[in-house]
Amino acid sequence: MTRNFALASAALIGVLLAGTGAAILVANAGDDDQFAQCRQGVVAGGGGTIGGPFELVSETGETVTDADVITEPTLMYFGYTFCPDVCPLDAVRNAEAVDILEEGGYSVLPTFVTVDPSRDTPEALAAFTENVHPRMVGLTGTTEQTHAAASAYRVYYQVHDDGSDPYYLVDHTAFTYLMLPETGFAEFFNRDVTPAEMAERTACFIDAAR
Repeated sequence: MTRNFALASAALIGVLLAGTGAAILVANAGDDDQFAQCRQGVVAGGGGTIGGPFELVSETGETVTDADVITEPTLMYFGYTFCPDVCPLDAVRNAEAVDILEEGGYSVLPTFVTVDPSRDTPEALAAFTENVHPRMVGLTGTTEQTHAAASAYRVYYQVHDDGSDPYYLVDHTAFTYLMLPETGFAEFFNRDVTPAEMAERTACFIDAAR
């Protein structure tokens, strides 16, 4: 795959936890929580405020919905393929967690949803995901479709495209969301979580959901 990443920008890192993403707060889960033994944080307003129906375009060019994608435990990440550092590192971390889980007998789907549909065509996403993990699914769509999906997951992003620089940056939050087919949103992981920690916590949620 050809990765044309722009030069790293401190401004990108500075806003990772800005905007809507700041609404995700860590707190102790209640004892009546099915996943209390697994959860390390809860979402302000409740987990039901994260996720929901979406319609996007897969890396193969097919229109898909959330029901088509989340058919098994799924790690969802919002980013963009031109991202100079954060997105590829997070995508690889998620892929490593998926491989650890597979070794333990758990099947988990890694997904990468773009917040930069202008550059992230299905072909661009296919090249990116193929380079990261053979099972990773890339999702794009129209500006309206990707914005609706990002909003459903409370993802903050801002595209800095004034038409003068093909390597423009996109500020965005950098959480990975664990989605379960029957439950919906289960947990979020920030950038500090290691592949092993992500795999362990994800396995806990899968076991608790059975």
